[in-house]
Amino acid sequence: MSHDSSQSPPDRRPLIVLSWIWVGLPLAYGLYELVRKATQLFTG
Repeated sequence: MSHDSSQSPPDRRPLIVLSWIWVGLPLAYGLYELVRKATQLFTG
C-alpha cells in the first residue's frame, strides 16, 4: 500500500546528486590537472 503508482515515486535526487559527485569529482580533478599541465607546457 505504501508503493502506490499514483503517488509520487520515491525521491531519488540524493542518489542522483551523489552519483554526479562520484563521477564529477575525479573528472573535474582530471580536467584541472590537464589544464594545469598544459599551461605549464605552453608557458614554459
